[in-house]
Amino acid sequence: MSIIDALAKRRSIYKIGGKIPVSDSEVISLVNNSAELVPDAFNMKSQRVVLALGEKHKALWDAIYDAFGGKVSREKIDSFKAGYGTVLYFYDADVVRSLQEKYPAYSANFPIWSQQANGMLQIAIWAGLRELNIGANIQHYNPVIDDAVRKLFGLPANWILVAQMPFGEIIEEPEPKPKEDITQRVKVF
Repeated sequence: MSIIDALAKRRSIYKIGGKIPVSDSEVISLVNNSAELVPDAFNMKSQRVVLALGEKHKALWDAIYDAFGGKVSREKIDSFKAGYGTVLYFYDADVVRSLQEKYPAYSANFPIWSQQANGMLQIAIWAGLRELNIGANIQHYNPVIDDAVRKLFGLPANWILVAQMPFGEIIEEPEPKPKEDITQRVKVF
């Protein structure tokens, strides 16, 4: 599949189930390869990933529900918990800070560049999951859930949570995207 085909096929799929058509090792390989191959400015390698499967995936979504004290509906949280797993995306603030100190002229850019790398990692894994016929969506319950996530996985405080990507069996495909007049956002000279 070409990169354009993979991007076109990648969609926010909210109706996900607890099965996937591939082995855990294939998903782990996708995550590992993506984390290794996605570029990061100055080769800072600031990206961190947690792959929650099985009971840890379920415990994660229970912890997210608890962190909100009922302010997010149980039904919504359970729709993510119904999936097979969750990819959690982080950046390492210590890595960013050390490069800010080492290269002060670029200091303001390192947090931006780290977020850009995180976005590239998210799309690489998201498109890769779709190539494996796995549906996913992206959620942003941080920073409310940060402490609960750190506690659940024993993570250091310097890992800053960026996004959560529940994934699983595709129960229902989304409606086709309407074609956009891309010339409103892309100019060629």
